[in-house]
Amino acid sequence: MPVTNFLSMSMPIKYLPLLFLCFFLTACNETKEEAQAKPVEKTAPAVIEKETEPEKTVIPAILGLVTGSSSGTYIKFGDDIARVATQADIKILVKESGGSLDNVRRINSSENAALGIVQSDVLGYLSRHPQHALRKFVAPLRLILPLYNEEVHLFARKNIRDMTDLQGKQVITGGKGSGTFLTAHNLLALLDITPAETLDLPPTKALMAVLRNEADAMFYVAGKPVDLFKRLNKLQQDPELAPLLKETHFVALDNPVFFKEYSKAKLTPKDYPWLQKTINTIAVKALLVGYNFSSRKDAYYAARCDQLAQLTQVLHGKLTELRRKGHPKWREVKNTARYGKWRRNQCTDKAVK
Repeated sequence: MPVTNFLSMSMPIKYLPLLFLCFFLTACNETKEEAQAKPVEKTAPAVIEKETEPEKTVIPAILGLVTGSSSGTYIKFGDDIARVATQADIKILVKESGGSLDNVRRINSSENAALGIVQSDVLGYLSRHPQHALRKFVAPLRLILPLYNEEVHLFARKNIRDMTDLQGKQVITGGKGSGTFLTAHNLLALLDITPAETLDLPPTKALMAVLRNEADAMFYVAGKPVDLFKRLNKLQQDPELAPLLKETHFVALDNPVFFKEYSKAKLTPKDYPWLQKTINTIAVKALLVGYNFSSRKDAYYAARCDQLAQLTQVLHGKLTELRRKGHPKWREVKNTARYGKWRRNQCTDKAVK
């Protein structure tokens, strides 16, 4: 069976590690170590094809930052980062992506993607994976700045009272390049839940599928408040569409087994005005990570290292402004040198000492 067909299949959770391996090995033919430098920007491809190695002296003036979907929080953080970076004459190209797994892959590739935003549980999963082929994608990554908690949103039909009701149901687990995909499957595995079918749909289509009763539930991991669910407030105000919303809700995620890997969080009416009560959920940490350009001593790596150092210095200096003018989640961001086992490299360390 062609790998592309394998990746599009709905499959049991026990095959999850194999799916991740296929995703990375088919989508990343050439790493930064192999390419030495990055090519001219392209539209984000599903598969990065092998490219002609550029001259080592060609150093892009723009830093590529891979984020997430247009309706998520990652891309808004990317826009905020690009805005303050321009004040220090640093150019950031903010790119949409398939999410955390896609970002890890693209940072490792020959694409101009020097840094990106990634879920902490994605990095944790890959770093402890028994297969070296997956662990190697995390090894070159270094922390730039811990960002914020990303809440897990489980949006479902009213007959789904808690997560165990997903047994034998149709569940949308997010795109296969996303952190949502990994988190959803991890949570299902923790409770030994096997849906009848897991579906791969982008966020907006997933939301509509649940509202139209074409799927039982959807997972979405993003920092609240998320535009995708904020828009439901308009739905509530439309007499013809309001009944759709009345048949759906957020499902609480408060099983104690989750707290070994995730932190407690809440979704409130302040976050989403259409909510009638606070919902308990869980969260992961979003991390801004970059490629470890301190690992080699040549002109290209040295220049990239300096660029990341300058950006790190700007972010630390502009945190007060970002908390005031940026996305509300900037208020959670703190100046810390590490998160868990993830810490900065020499490039970013020298910028904030």
